[in-house]
Amino acid sequence: MNGPDAKDPEYLSTLARGLSVLRCFDDKHPEMRLSEVAERTGLSPAVARRCLKTLVALGYVGQYGRNFLLRPEVLTLGSAFHASMNLDQLCIPPLQTLRDETGDSASMAVISGQDILYLTHVSTNRRIRLGVNVGTRFPLHATSLGKAILAFRPENEIEAFVDEAPYEKFTERTISTGKVMQKRLAEVRQRGFDSALDELDFGIVSISVPIFDHNRQAIAAINCSTSTTRISQDELIETRLPLLRDAAAEIEQSLRRWPTLEHALSNDP
Repeated sequence: MNGPDAKDPEYLSTLARGLSVLRCFDDKHPEMRLSEVAERTGLSPAVARRCLKTLVALGYVGQYGRNFLLRPEVLTLGSAFHASMNLDQLCIPPLQTLRDETGDSASMAVISGQDILYLTHVSTNRRIRLGVNVGTRFPLHATSLGKAILAFRPENEIEAFVDEAPYEKFTERTISTGKVMQKRLAEVRQRGFDSALDELDFGIVSISVPIFDHNRQAIAAINCSTSTTRISQDELIETRLPLLRDAAAEIEQSLRRWPTLEHALSNDP
């Protein structure tokens, strides 16, 4: 959860600006004009234009009339992480087993700023209101995945999040204050897992457990998620928790055999 140090003499602000341009495109903003890109990134129009023109030349951004949009070449950035870190071999098989045994969707995520970022997702044929893919982000405070990780992070990181999080409210069950968040995280540390019911959207129930590195620092989490029409929260916890803990142990053993992935997931320098 450490932020960039812009005062570092080796910090390339030009590269940071270019990446901010790439990241400003999303499902709500698939095509944008220069002025929109500048507004969403906080860059001046002149700087945004130079970034866009460079990204167009590199093939990551396309231009259609006055609109700019991402091109398929950007997929190579994410796919390189998956391939180089052996995620498909190390993390997906235990999640597939979870999905097959429970009929739930199963995922693995990390903390990214005040959000969680999905690294892998094994879905079912059952549709739920919130679609998830690799790279999907959700606010940490409204997810069991986020709380399962944050509860086992160093105290200074917990305090920073509790004090600074915006606590956007999605339903009446969403955590909306730092005091409630602090209490919930203490409960997660005591129980070793988190379960969320209707916190991010109605009709969704999930349970998550942390993934620890060799120093017993939480670096990720895995979950089972399904519809409340299929199962109650109490039954989900009773039946899924042992399976999740087995899957987490298997992934942790894989991380010991492939420390490169553990290093990549770690928040520590």
